[in-house]
Amino acid sequence: MSPTLQTDSSATTLAKFKALSDPLRLAVIELLRSQEMCVCDLRDRMDIAQSKLSFHLKTLREAGLIAARQEGRWIYYRLNPTEFGELEDYLSALGQISPQRSANPCAPDRA
Repeated sequence: MSPTLQTDSSATTLAKFKALSDPLRLAVIELLRSQEMCVCDLRDRMDIAQSKLSFHLKTLREAGLIAARQEGRWIYYRLNPTEFGELEDYLSALGQISPQRSANPCAPDRA
């Protein structure tokens, strides 16, 4: 799909998939699957610099895949299950696509 033809919905879906395309961000998602975690615990578990982690957390937040709450000076992150449900629905709908007809043959002069 051409960028000029994207709908808001397809742009949002694309942002989610792009956010999930990085191994480090997938590792964050895996850690947050079982519980909410503060940024310091994520940093320690992943053994990466806070600045690098913050960049990836920002990407995941902007895609809507995680949410954050501040308690005192600590920020706690958790998965946003609604957004993952939307991705699941999108992928499920792709699986429901009926077999497509073959393309019409191209005219010989278009080769």
